[in-house]
Amino acid sequence: MLWDVDYTLVGADGLGTRLYEVVFREMFGRELTEVAPKAGRTDRAIVGDTLALAGVARTEVDAFLAALARVAADGAVPGPVRPLPGAASAVAALAAAGIRQSVLTGNVRPLAEEKLRRAGLGAGLDLDAGAYGDVHEVRAELVTAARCAARRVYGLDFPGEATVLVGDTPLDVAAALATGARAVAVATGSYPAADLAAAGAHVVLPDLTDTARVVAAVTGVLLCPVTPRLPGSRVSTAGAGRPSRGGGAPWPPRRQSRRAAT
Repeated sequence: MLWDVDYTLVGADGLGTRLYEVVFREMFGRELTEVAPKAGRTDRAIVGDTLALAGVARTEVDAFLAALARVAADGAVPGPVRPLPGAASAVAALAAAGIRQSVLTGNVRPLAEEKLRRAGLGAGLDLDAGAYGDVHEVRAELVTAARCAARRVYGLDFPGEATVLVGDTPLDVAAALATGARAVAVATGSYPAADLAAAGAHVVLPDLTDTARVVAAVTGVLLCPVTPRLPGSRVSTAGAGRPSRGGGAPWPPRRQSRRAAT
């Protein structure tokens, strides 16, 4: 399964924006006055639009992303990052259930790592099996990247609903639906539960504080959203998919801690 980071697992209180400001000042010798909309988007998309707003050519995106990764890895830009309520318990419970967990985040990897480190949430997440915001402007493309990374790490494929995305925006939901993955949405960011259900999430949770409900949502035991769907929206009746070998045949269920990972 793949966690979004910002406002799903952590609240970073503007750390990413401060890093953008530091990098922009370093590269262009002036202050950044406006950052493009960020919710649910990747750093590659956000940086491109932010530079355009500042009158800077998009050809500078790769250089900006590289500088952003370097400054984030330094860890010198101050700012508290807090785990959201229930996040640590949810990650621990899913790990105990044998679920393989990583992240699918709009952040470049060093920034995601720094946020998780400051929030104390690194344990239980295999960051080598995730995907990060420098890969593509379109979030759905990160799902493909994460599946390729997971195949390298585990020697298994995670097709269809054997991949589960957990996030707080309609773009998280859209990325899951566009790639056949299960979408578990949490109303812990700027979007209410009704918006996330209308986007087509298979399950919508108010937050991560009910650990048993989180595990049920990820594994496919919980199939109904907490808010009514709009007419015509899709409802999944399938449980969580199982990973397969490279040939695509279903991977047999495991017992207890060896259950099929999502």
